[in-house]
Amino acid sequence: MPHDISLITTISAALGFGLVFGLIALRLKLPALVGYLAAGIFLGPATPGLVADVHLSQQLAEIGVMLLMFGVGLHFSVKDLMDVRRIALPGAILQIVAATAMGVGMAHMWGWSFGAGLVFGLALSVASTVVLLRALEDRGMLDSINGRIAVGWLVVEDLVTVLVLVLLPALSGWLGGKPAGDAEGSLWMALLTAIAQMGAFVVFMLVVGRRVFPWVLWRVAKTGSRELFTLCVIATAVGIAYGSSLVFGVSFALGAFFAGMVLRESALAHRAAHESLPLRDAFSVLFFVSVGMLFDPMVVMEHPVHVLAVVAVIMFGKSIAAFLLVIALRYPLNTALTVSASLAQIGEFSFILAGLGLSLELLPKDAHSYILAGAIISIALNPLLFKLIEPVQRLIRSRSDIARHFERPDDPLAELPMATPAEKLAGHVVLVGYGRVGRRIADDLEARGIHFVVTEQNRELVEELRRRGTPAVAGDAAEPAVLIQAHIARARMLVVATPDTFGVRAMINTARTLNPEILTVVRTHNEQEAELLREEHAGQVFVGEHELAHNMTGYICRKLGPGPADVDSSAAGMAPQYESRHPLA
Repeated sequence: MPHDISLITTISAALGFGLVFGLIALRLKLPALVGYLAAGIFLGPATPGLVADVHLSQQLAEIGVMLLMFGVGLHFSVKDLMDVRRIALPGAILQIVAATAMGVGMAHMWGWSFGAGLVFGLALSVASTVVLLRALEDRGMLDSINGRIAVGWLVVEDLVTVLVLVLLPALSGWLGGKPAGDAEGSLWMALLTAIAQMGAFVVFMLVVGRRVFPWVLWRVAKTGSRELFTLCVIATAVGIAYGSSLVFGVSFALGAFFAGMVLRESALAHRAAHESLPLRDAFSVLFFVSVGMLFDPMVVMEHPVHVLAVVAVIMFGKSIAAFLLVIALRYPLNTALTVSASLAQIGEFSFILAGLGLSLELLPKDAHSYILAGAIISIALNPLLFKLIEPVQRLIRSRSDIARHFERPDDPLAELPMATPAEKLAGHVVLVGYGRVGRRIADDLEARGIHFVVTEQNRELVEELRRRGTPAVAGDAAEPAVLIQAHIARARMLVVATPDTFGVRAMINTARTLNPEILTVVRTHNEQEAELLREEHAGQVFVGEHELAHNMTGYICRKLGPGPADVDSSAAGMAPQYESRHPLA
């Protein structure tokens, strides 16, 4: 019996060719996502051969965006979002203004109207959350302070874009596009409606969602059915995303992100993240393939100058603006470079804005093609920018005059207050990072009466610590000036409690240069990284999973009593090997 198999064809072709082109990309030492984009171009209508259903692939890609944002929300608490608000909120808004101004200027040079330039600039200003998350996860930076700042920055961009999408139809007549009835009335009504809907959505998720959805997840988990639990996780992610868009008018991505954030309140959040991972990965591949399917390679051949100008704004104009904004907000050089690389691409929201601009007759068709070309090229080259962070950082620091300008030595949070008691700055512990692990170590040290100084990149946390009377320095501890301010030369121990081991070697080298007798303790999640650090004599290296297993074994053995091997060890004068260990023992 004949039937429509376009959905099956689209999924099988996208995943199959995505696999083939992804493997080819990896063999060529390129990121796999470049292969996924190439697979999309191969399957798109602009190239000969097999053509998949573009509209279906875009809907499947939306599911990938939902699941990916849901997964991020599971690792990103409301507190994490609030911790970075002072940089993410002003930074994102000012960066959008700067990038939009560049787009308006470029459109004016090409003879477009102001309305076309405004929509064009807004489309170039919004980075792809999916691309950013893939880049951060591949580098293990998602849980770092720089990763949280970048994600918070893009969440603000998403909120601004949702507001723009609501207001643009009401402003269309004023901007030279298709008018929408009573312009003034519709504008104010649209503005009030958008603010009310977003406010209602946030209140609903934080007040009702934080109580109801974790409870539902817990009730399903108690049934003991793994299938039902996985179904509950996926249904929650997709259902909340769709429902929030339908009822409150927010984007699918934003709805899924908040769904993950409220489920993070549940003790089952880690299991939920694990169960949704395979589907997240598969559907994120469909996103990149769908982007490639929209691209017409002939645009690059017919309008190379225009395409290069668009790519320059996306990859350099936005990045430089973001870099200067982060530095102006007195965050470290490493944070500025990471945020700059994170924003040097565009994606899903840019396509939505461009499509709306076309439907309102604001944007010329050529502009839509330039945006797609800019997205493909910037997404493909974005991993290269992340690889350039460390060399650029070394280059800037090697030029002492430039480094001094960028590192903001006049920052009051970058120096310990003069009133800090001298007895707290001798024989103390320098604690790098005040996240979940660092906070617990600090609490234990304080309870034992051991003096310590915290170095932390999150300025809000440093201000909070100082209000409580805890010595703290704002900055990247990989920079010698930060450890010098923490009085590393007189410290007894350096404890690196951050999940990001990017600058650990620089920290240890600085500490041992200034204090050859110092003890070092390092945290890592990666066994290979742990081995490398041990080979480089990094001191005591703790791998999270090993320590968890060791302490669980210690508890089991204490409850069950000594086994035959422990009796033999005791008879030989050896201590049992399951004693609970403390990082500072």
